[in-house]
Amino acid sequence: MRETALSAAHAELGASFTDFGGWKMPLKYSSELEEHHAVRTTAGLFDLSHMGEIRIVGPDAATFLNTALVGNLAAVKIGKAKYSLICREDGGILDDLIAYRIDEDEYLLVPNASNREVVAAALSERAAAGPGGAGFDVEVWDESEGISLIAVQGPAAQKIISSVVRANETFLVEELGYYAFTTVSIGGDEILLARTGYTGEDGFELFLPNEKAHALWLALLEAGSDDGLVPCGLACRDSLRLEAGMPLYGNELSTERVSFEAGLPVVSFSKAENFVGRAALEAAKAEGRGKTSGQRLVGLKGLGRRAGRGGYPVLAVEGEAAGETVGAVTSGLPSPTLGFPIAMAYVDVEHTEPGTRLDIDLRGKPQPFEVVPLPFYRRAR
Repeated sequence: MRETALSAAHAELGASFTDFGGWKMPLKYSSELEEHHAVRTTAGLFDLSHMGEIRIVGPDAATFLNTALVGNLAAVKIGKAKYSLICREDGGILDDLIAYRIDEDEYLLVPNASNREVVAAALSERAAAGPGGAGFDVEVWDESEGISLIAVQGPAAQKIISSVVRANETFLVEELGYYAFTTVSIGGDEILLARTGYTGEDGFELFLPNEKAHALWLALLEAGSDDGLVPCGLACRDSLRLEAGMPLYGNELSTERVSFEAGLPVVSFSKAENFVGRAALEAAKAEGRGKTSGQRLVGLKGLGRRAGRGGYPVLAVEGEAAGETVGAVTSGLPSPTLGFPIAMAYVDVEHTEPGTRLDIDLRGKPQPFEVVPLPFYRRAR
């Protein structure tokens, strides 16, 4: 398994490790429930260095990304970020990612760890093909091996980050908007700081060279010690993102699904570029896929005490389809914050109205659930 630059630091803190997409990553340090509650009430520190970083540079960068991705990346202002998808010609989702516009002709894309090589290869291929086979005037650099990514998430995140940046730069942290980024100085090093995250809480993500990661990790732990900051593993990251209704590639997103089924309003049909998957997605939208036909991703609130897990069948309770399988769970667990089981599932559209009663088949024992709007949890503003 690959290791991040912080692997030794995690071992020193007593982390339990897991294989995640070929990476040796901390699953938890003490209790995943304690780590989950820390992010909801104070702050958590995450090593996300397994994520990919792909830089797109060149005069055609904006036009190229408008062809390669489904969103309108040309409309993103410098210093801002946008969530988007990279799809196949048939509209299936290759990956979801965040694109940061560094400059007029430069973007930084952050794909998922398990898909980084697939995404980098697809981008390189699409850049070389270009309109009419002439290619785009861009370069695609996969910088993942040399970059570490550290996140601070939770209500105390802004205070903690402000305490480690240079004194005359605290305003940069305090005034930074959601899905925006800036450059700050921490310990003499220039670091890209983004107000993004995957937990449903306020938080920041910091990009820096591998050789600088250990010093920053220790500095953040020390700075947050009085504010309840704790190191957090992937277990609580999963429960946090599920409560926040955020999809996970491989669970909610895959090449078998299109954006409309997942409820992601990220496809821009108004842009001029003939992006990869456009024709298929236009056809899917016209036939009402995910709206009036097929399946749609929904939230399920448990009415009992047992939680559904990924792959468990979802059963209709009412009407002529009662007892029939009408979907399947993609992610599920007992919600640490809310105190009841929650799940996301793809369900036939006729059974997706909020308030609809459904069962999840827990190994032959149906358990009651109710369709509810996503997200399950929304932080107080």
